[in-house]
Amino acid sequence: MKRHPALQDLSREHYDALKLARDGKAAALSGDAAAAAACGAHVARVFENEMEPHFREEESELLPFLAAAGENELVWRTLAEHAELRTLAAALRQPDAATLLRFSELLTAHVRFEERTLFEAAQTHGFGADTALSAAPVPAYAAAMPPAAPAPHR
Repeated sequence: MKRHPALQDLSREHYDALKLARDGKAAALSGDAAAAAACGAHVARVFENEMEPHFREEESELLPFLAAAGENELVWRTLAEHAELRTLAAALRQPDAATLLRFSELLTAHVRFEERTLFEAAQTHGFGADTALSAAPVPAYAAAMPPAAPAPHR
């Protein structure tokens, strides 16, 4: 299915996330602790600056729409994966190869899930139609959304 314009920016960001995950996995498996540490620190910065805003957009627009459409399992899976990715990204402020590998593998699986399942469901239910977003009530789950990763101490 061709991606609806309302989802195209998120989909393009997924491409960048897949490249980041590929590089993270390569560094984690390289056996070079310095390369893994450098890549892990880079991933933590990219997560804070690019991926966290991406997650927030999904959580404030896409997931409430899907919850209102009855796609609760997809919503909860997405929120659970976002929470785990946030935890791993926070741990990468003091990077190690094992954490970098777990983050990279989860990020790859998460992007694939969103592209193949979550976005398809959103389009099937009419996400992006002129009235879809304004008509979608904010569901009760919104109060239980996972918090953002803590800001790094500067």
